[in-house]
Amino acid sequence: MTVVIRVKNVSVMFGDRFVALDDVSLELAAGQVIGLIGPSGAGKTTLIRAIVGRQKIAKGTIEVLGLPAGAAELRARMSYMTQENSIYPDLTVRQCLRYFATMYGVKRADMKQQICDLVDMVDMQPQTDQLISSLSGGQKQRVSLAAALIAKPELMVLDEPTVGLDPVLREQIWDLFRKLTKQGTSLIISSHVMDEAERCDSLVLVRDGKVLAQGTPAELRERTHTKSVEESFLKLVRSAA
Repeated sequence: MTVVIRVKNVSVMFGDRFVALDDVSLELAAGQVIGLIGPSGAGKTTLIRAIVGRQKIAKGTIEVLGLPAGAAELRARMSYMTQENSIYPDLTVRQCLRYFATMYGVKRADMKQQICDLVDMVDMQPQTDQLISSLSGGQKQRVSLAAALIAKPELMVLDEPTVGLDPVLREQIWDLFRKLTKQGTSLIISSHVMDEAERCDSLVLVRDGKVLAQGTPAELRERTHTKSVEESFLKLVRSAA
């Protein structure tokens, strides 16, 4: 197994008392959709921020693609999509994607076609020349995803990427995730929606800053003798109480 992320004994403190992550250790395999699953406030976003090097950790180590989390060399090899839209409301969709393409060093000769491909990929063709400020929340989410794809990263870390999308668009985005893993991209996706957990190749169930369990959906169902990941999660919560 090729390990894309290695987290070893990581803890994160907010203030003097609140433990956001409590001695978390993980090894995450490359070429998969890996779901960080848990309720709001479980520690998913804190773990993601630690992985991408934006969160100070109290102890432990994190390696990403064989390098320390936050290393400058990782900027061209991974992308991070936050819960908040990191796109510019006063630009059109095309202008915004052109800006990010320039930032990532995409060659001018390739830029036009790459932007067209990305717009098609996230189903935003009719809005290509529309101001981002005029888009719906779900449309802005799709533009953010397109921006995260511009650098063709080896690893994508996505925090709640399907929030605000209708069921049809969620299905399309998950089809895209599958296509990306087949092309060799690794995806780390956080979600509090349990039915999305069933779509992942591997899961990390998180609650109160701790990892309750890790494995494929089938492994977790078998381990807990349940019929769904949601039932498995609830059973694990009760047993840990």
